[in-house]
Amino acid sequence: MSETQTVTDVLIVGAGPTGLLLAGDLAAAGLSVTVLEKRGAESNLTRAFAVHARTLELLDARGLADELIATGRPLTSLRIFNRLRVDLAELPSRFPFVLITPQYQTERLLHDRAVKAGATVRRGAEVVALRQDAEGVTVDTVEDGATVSHRARYAVGADGVHSTVRDLLGLPFPGESVVNSVLLADVRLEREPDQAITAAANEHGFAFLVPFGDGWYRVIAWDRTGEFPDGAPAPLDRIADIARDTLGEDYGLHDVRWSSTFHSDERQVPNYRSGRVFLAGDAAHCHSPAGGQGMNTGLQDAANLSWKLAAAVRGRATDALLDTYQTERHPVGKSVLRTSGALIRLALAQSAATRALRGALASIAEHLDVVAERGARTVSGIGIAYPAAKDAHPLAGKRVPDLRLTGLEPPREGGPAAPERLYEALRAGKFVLVSNDEVAAADPWADRLVTAAPADPHGKLRDTVLLIRPDGYAAWAAVDPGDRELREALTHWLGEAVTRPLASGAL
Repeated sequence: MSETQTVTDVLIVGAGPTGLLLAGDLAAAGLSVTVLEKRGAESNLTRAFAVHARTLELLDARGLADELIATGRPLTSLRIFNRLRVDLAELPSRFPFVLITPQYQTERLLHDRAVKAGATVRRGAEVVALRQDAEGVTVDTVEDGATVSHRARYAVGADGVHSTVRDLLGLPFPGESVVNSVLLADVRLEREPDQAITAAANEHGFAFLVPFGDGWYRVIAWDRTGEFPDGAPAPLDRIADIARDTLGEDYGLHDVRWSSTFHSDERQVPNYRSGRVFLAGDAAHCHSPAGGQGMNTGLQDAANLSWKLAAAVRGRATDALLDTYQTERHPVGKSVLRTSGALIRLALAQSAATRALRGALASIAEHLDVVAERGARTVSGIGIAYPAAKDAHPLAGKRVPDLRLTGLEPPREGGPAAPERLYEALRAGKFVLVSNDEVAAADPWADRLVTAAPADPHGKLRDTVLLIRPDGYAAWAAVDPGDRELREALTHWLGEAVTRPLASGAL
């Protein structure tokens, strides 16, 4: 039995954080979006707790950062290997910290935004088939026992490490298991830890404790002797033993409401795009939890892809722009695999020599400011940059900080105040053109562009015109460009200008 086919601009498989951010962006851009989710109901079971500075900036560009921060606890430093301290307080960001909050809080905000913008979320929709042709993609699902066919211009698989979309595309997912028999449980504690994150690793294994904020704690534990099958309940007495061996005490673990066992893989698909289908988040890459970069990397995938898909559906972009999703995000995923892999391997070092090396590296990093700063930028995502042409301005491809702006369009009566900084201006989902000069040449692109001037006209951007992408990276910059150069840049990035007919009687 088959229902009538649904038709939409973009299909997204997976209603986790990555899929929901993407859906919200596309719906806010005016596209029709359907999210297909196998789970019949939302879940508060979560592995991710860390929201890093770059992710908070992207959420700020969607008006969500402050509300999310209210659900958690900001930490200005992280401690790795019990010794290495990553100081985040000096990050050049409005958010010089890592936010500790359970993943379901992030999902809740992104879900509400997507639905409010007009996206449709279909739960209990299990994907069973996928076909694509030159015009679009067809995805078949089973919903309430019936087969439903969904048609779209493009599709995105954001359905996690066990991605059905990736399997249906026949894409390889090379890599290896980093650590097996990891025990997870949600528990209550008799004694509250002093730190928001309590974690340690030694020759016995590792343990990790983090609060949900409602009296429950997530505990993750591993040792070298345990062999538990994936999905099996995690024995509380074994978790308590590991906690005592690594943390020094078990904090009186009790009242398990949920537990399980899993293994952590380190894998990456070679190509994030297959025709009209894209992969994002854990469907494209997965890695160890060290550094807490998993969910953050997926959300940044979505922010990179969303405006490019919107431009393609609107006929303003070629395949060349869509291909930059691969050239920009694949190296980032590879870097995260390398970084988190190195961290987890050092943390789980068995030999005395490797453990000594771990201690030496931690000691050196603590005393070298440049190493510590680079580590903070890497873990936080602030240091991510994208490739640019060899003759491009040095700012091209770089993340743009939260510039103070002026000259933005005044608000309508009774409406919100005019944005005063870049990430408020980015909430329109458009490019932002920052210049001290008149930019009348940009008027034909007014439907997809916000123009502003830097609040400090004598600052670093005094003679520079800067075009910022919707994801907060510099698309193009030039020093005192002419109108022709500016128009060429706008045409390249935003598509052909709108041609307005002359008024009656005009010559």
